[in-house]
Amino acid sequence: MKAAVFIEPGKIEVKDLPKPELEKPNQAIVRVLRACVCGSDLWWYRGISNKKANSQTGHEAIGIVDQVGDEVTDIKVGDFVIVPFTQGCGHCAACLTGFDGDCLNHVRADNAYQAEYLRYENANWGLVKIPGQPSDYSDEMLNSLLTLSDVMATGFHAAVTAEVKEGDTVVVMGDGAVGLCGVLSAHLLGAKRIIAMSRHADRQEVAKEFGATDIVEVRGDEAVKAVMDLTDGAGADAVLECVGTEQSVDTAVKVGRPGAVVGRVGIPQNPEMNTTNLFQRNIGLRGGIAAVTNHDKDILLQAVLDKKINPGKVFTKRFSLDDIEQGYVAMDKREAIKSLVIVSGK
Repeated sequence: MKAAVFIEPGKIEVKDLPKPELEKPNQAIVRVLRACVCGSDLWWYRGISNKKANSQTGHEAIGIVDQVGDEVTDIKVGDFVIVPFTQGCGHCAACLTGFDGDCLNHVRADNAYQAEYLRYENANWGLVKIPGQPSDYSDEMLNSLLTLSDVMATGFHAAVTAEVKEGDTVVVMGDGAVGLCGVLSAHLLGAKRIIAMSRHADRQEVAKEFGATDIVEVRGDEAVKAVMDLTDGAGADAVLECVGTEQSVDTAVKVGRPGAVVGRVGIPQNPEMNTTNLFQRNIGLRGGIAAVTNHDKDILLQAVLDKKINPGKVFTKRFSLDDIEQGYVAMDKREAIKSLVIVSGK
């Protein structure tokens, strides 16, 4: 099978590798239809974090179930599925309480979704079945379904952990695909005012389409002042932190009103954090790895099927699997918000 392989920073190649095989009774093999490039993939692509040479890449996909292990009874061969990156078991304390991103039975999964086939742990519960078959859906709908494997669920996780509710004023830190999905999530949950922090015109347009009411282009202390001016000095009811940098987290804490909650899903880029500002203003800090399967099953899949949300608009360029390196380049150069990868079919 064809699969994308990391060679070294700045270099991805498509190689012919053996098709994965079932190794445990709780696994499934999925034939990938669509995959994509994640902003977190750029960490090792840019050499910021380490990744083993000649290892496969990717953790977002939709596809058709090709094989199932003996313990997989709720998912059948031929099912059309969302393939969450979390691979939760569904029966541990974390999964049962809505945090499958922290599954206690999680086995370190292969990040190998940018390929013609992938192997999935805990398939019986972790995979999310989509009604019907791919041919039943438009290209636009397929893209939105793909976002439910990570990016939309992660933006939604930020909103849920920040406790966004009807009528709230929300600030969203970050205008990448996750931040934009955070805007969409806040809108879905009924936020009345959504302030998007963005310095890029193309992303601002998507943010507005997703429900942003205000755009703040500045950063740091200027950004804090801008939000306070917009909120008459009160600050936001909830803040979604979708970047992970020290500056972004610091700003997120400062723009919340006393008692606000920051929902943090930006991957931490600094292991240290000054928590004094949290204490002094009674700001709550939550968030972490998204509960993809739980969020999809609870609300997001139906929201996409009902056309309440169209998160697939974060894909602004598409590539074949053979040309996947260009998808990385496009995101690295900010020429694409998120790169779609067509693996099989149209």
